Amino acid sequence: MSSEGKKESWEWLKAIVIALILVFVIRHFLFAPVIVDGESMIPTLEHGDRLIVNKVAYSIGEPERFDIIVFHAPAGKDYIKRVIGLPGDEIEFSEDSLYVNGEEIDEPFLNQLKEEYDGGRLTNDFEAITVPDDHLFVLGDNRRHSRDSRDIGTIHMDEVIGKANIVFWPVTNIRIAK
Repeated sequence: MSSEGKKESWEWLKAIVIALILVFVIRHFLFAPVIVDGESMIPTLEHGDRLIVNKVAYSIGEPERFDIIVFHAPAGKDYIKRVIGLPGDEIEFSEDSLYVNGEEIDEPFLNQLKEEYDGGRLTNDFEAITVPDDHLFVLGDNRRHSRDSRDIGTIHMDEVIGKANIVFWPVTNIRIAK
């Protein structure tokens, strides 16, 4: 092999190694793809939707009510749920209405399901709970078919992987997840 051929091969090898390192850094520290498994977030997210999870969102900011997050659940799986309660919040459901710190809060992302259930309850009543420091209270949008903080308790911030920002698959459903 000529000296010029060796030089070109070396340049290709360097480019491939740099690309692999960038992919590793981006995937491991910044963004990750996640597949929705199940129907707990219907109608917002469908089974099989693929999302981009922003892993740095909560390193530079705090979770907000109604963010969609991915977290490590006790069963060893990663769950996708919506933040309902922030640290220090008192959360209560009564007559299918959310109360945060005694104030009724509208959940517009549930309107489609409420129409489908034709007045049937989405969320059973439960007594007020106070979200501990460094924890979040999360629920799936499809409340009748969701394993969430009502079952597994509040989620410690250390278990949060990131914020689910973008649905990228299927192509017909590309959008910002809200």
